[in-house]
Amino acid sequence: MPSSQSLKKDTIKGLSWSLIEAASSQGIRFVIGIILARLLVPEMFGLIAMLLIFITFGEIFVDSGFGTALIQKQKITEREICSVFYFNIFVGLIAAALLFFAAPVIAAFYNQPTLTPLTRLLSLIFIINSLGTIQSILLIKRVDFRSLAKLSTISNFISGIIGISLAVMGYGVWSLVIQQISAAVAKNFLYWFYSAWRPSLLFSINAIRQMLRFSLSILAIGILNRTSESIYYMVIGKLFSATDLGIFSRANQLQSFPSSALGMIVGRVTFPVFAKVQHDPPILKLGLRKTLTILAFLIFPIMVGIAAVAKPLILVLLTDKWAATIPYLKLLSVVGILFPLEWIRQQAIQAVGRPDLSLRVEIIKKLALFISIAVMWYWGIFGIIAGMIFSSLLSLSLNIRYIAIVTQYSTREQLRDMLPYFTISIIMGAIVFSISYLLDNYSPLYQLLIQSFTGFLFYVGIAWVFRTSAIMSIQQELRQLIR
Repeated sequence: MPSSQSLKKDTIKGLSWSLIEAASSQGIRFVIGIILARLLVPEMFGLIAMLLIFITFGEIFVDSGFGTALIQKQKITEREICSVFYFNIFVGLIAAALLFFAAPVIAAFYNQPTLTPLTRLLSLIFIINSLGTIQSILLIKRVDFRSLAKLSTISNFISGIIGISLAVMGYGVWSLVIQQISAAVAKNFLYWFYSAWRPSLLFSINAIRQMLRFSLSILAIGILNRTSESIYYMVIGKLFSATDLGIFSRANQLQSFPSSALGMIVGRVTFPVFAKVQHDPPILKLGLRKTLTILAFLIFPIMVGIAAVAKPLILVLLTDKWAATIPYLKLLSVVGILFPLEWIRQQAIQAVGRPDLSLRVEIIKKLALFISIAVMWYWGIFGIIAGMIFSSLLSLSLNIRYIAIVTQYSTREQLRDMLPYFTISIIMGAIVFSISYLLDNYSPLYQLLIQSFTGFLFYVGIAWVFRTSAIMSIQQELRQLIR
């Protein structure tokens, strides 16, 4: 059984390379998104956002939860790997065919005829991604995020250059579609080029059945998760204009860049690591506690800071044609604070083999979500965002409770560990926001730089003065790396 030192070593190694991947791959994607937003108009992003729910559902069905099942299992056989590989391709073909033939119906639902050819071209993504799923799963299981960092960076750079070039040439919304297709092609080509694994002519329906119970729970969780992420796009796209949806989607993408990236970075590393020590509760609790503490230390000031500097941030990055994004970004930052904290807890619950608890949380969260949308849409997009905040708070509270059950990490301990960082972040946000009134006559870039620098110095300084556990852990790890 892995020791606490082994757990620490695997986690630090994985986090280091996962962080590098985020800084390079996600950073490149973020910069490319900003460039495209400056070249294109909100309506074009709204058209792509209308298709988000269908693309995300197809991606979930292609994996069908078997990828997570392979990572969670302590030992896997070649027969199991090959069986999942061929099953993924089969489901990918079905998903692509369904989306291709449903394209006219989707276009009619939104009353946007342009969506028919866009949808049919995007359906190819399911087939392309199904070919490289196993290679990525094996890299994650080995905590080999060094390779993933390289491949993601290269594929995002290639697709970004293609998308920007097409946008400059005047291809409009097609530049966004072809960018996504080229990203999938490049990424999966690189998976095959760099991976030593090749499929054998092995397939066992029994292997699929043995993982079916676990994978179905993961599939259901994935469907519910993606429903909550995408239902807003469907509702806003149906009830409001494509421009309104484009503005909302850009605000949501800006807040999710740090929150989702940080949550996924940490979650993707901790899941296979926690799975190794799932039968050793003390070590699991120790690892989870350190992970959540450092995550709270990072995510609270980032998201509070984004809300405080939303106006100069939007004006500098996207120009004033996206000014309507500012109030949405401020509210959505609250969702950004909550997402990583509930995501990591879900990963820990699934790592110990209890996806049923995660599924229970997701069912309750989605019920709250649908009720909130039904009630709050009358107040427009602001009402819909308020419903998002409520359902996220409910989900986090349930995840906190179930973590206390499966890891003996009590609710009181969890709240006590997060409280210092939340308190410091709120004070920091109030100071940063107040500064904006003093700099009202200065350029947005100057305001952004002064506010960001002030907030950073205040937060890190207070955390250092009070010797918070996260700052001490980071200091200790840096010293070891230097040695």
